[in-house]
Amino acid sequence: MEDLAEFRAHAGEWLDANEAQAPPDYGPILPPDLVGSAVEWQKRLYDSGFAGIHWPVAHGGRGLSPAHHDAWLAECSARDVAPFVNMVGFVLAGQGVQQWGTDDQKVEHLRPIITADRIWCQLFSEPGAGSDLSSLRTSAEADGDSWVVNGQKVWCSGGHYSDWGILMARTGPDRPRHQGISFFLVEMSTPGIETRPLRQMTGESEFDEVFLTDARLPKSALLGPVHDGWRVGMSILMHERSSIGTAAETMVRRLDQTIDRNEPARPVDRQDLMRLYAAAMGIRGVARGQDEASNGSSLLKLGITEAEFAKAMIDGAGRPDAMLDSEASRAILAAPGGKIAGGTSQIQRNIIGERLLGLPRDPAPRPREDSP
Repeated sequence: MEDLAEFRAHAGEWLDANEAQAPPDYGPILPPDLVGSAVEWQKRLYDSGFAGIHWPVAHGGRGLSPAHHDAWLAECSARDVAPFVNMVGFVLAGQGVQQWGTDDQKVEHLRPIITADRIWCQLFSEPGAGSDLSSLRTSAEADGDSWVVNGQKVWCSGGHYSDWGILMARTGPDRPRHQGISFFLVEMSTPGIETRPLRQMTGESEFDEVFLTDARLPKSALLGPVHDGWRVGMSILMHERSSIGTAAETMVRRLDQTIDRNEPARPVDRQDLMRLYAAAMGIRGVARGQDEASNGSSLLKLGITEAEFAKAMIDGAGRPDAMLDSEASRAILAAPGGKIAGGTSQIQRNIIGERLLGLPRDPAPRPREDSP
């Protein structure tokens, strides 16, 4: 196995020579207008040996350690370039197939993820099941050699440009709600699947609502055991939350840039900026001390999304027109979404309280005596 220090030096040299061809580090959601450049970048990474660094060699990866992958993320973060084409494919679908997939599913899906031949989206949330995902109502009924899916999903990142999606649907309506869900790998061109873009207040349409009407999936679409999709999904989401660790590095670096460009003149603004900077350094420390996906990733997610980083960008711009149309104004418009995506801040606080601090669970509401 390649020495970690040598790998990191090689990765840094390669990025220095190639970062001009890279899209900016757009984070977990691939913007529609960057799909083409992101796919080209991912293919360049694959051809140069920087895609699937810790994935099995048999499926196109390098077979190196997670530490090598972390070193790659750090080098990309330092240069503000995207480390891979899209998070849902590389982190969620890719890790899910490796952990739960059959041999045929691994052959079918893993290599096309790291070669960017398939872009993935996530079909979890519903109009009545967001943070309370276990209450989802989309159904998948077995019918011979197929699953017939009906329902609606919402806040699907990049559904209209994705080739495949990961789907959670109810297969056991008579079972307890956490025990009657299954997990599926879905080709988005399947008849009966319709995507409709959702316009955000940023003016962009990064998300979609997706309607599934008698969409027929092959039996091979099932990932993991039937009715055990909750366990499959939660194990995959742990990877999503832990993958935001590099966002802490990015936040510190961009705060450094904000301070260098225009240190606030008023003492109160400097104090607010330093308070934010200290919090960012603390969050980065947590990220560096976390070796693998765990409940501790909720600390990172909560800390990063609750920080007023976007406001600091506005204040640091030092000019009134920054509130009109600029990177800073777009960031502040997009910031509230971060408190919802990947599990709301309220959900993260519950996880921290119950699973890290050992606090008692919230009491379940009692039904009224006169209720049916």
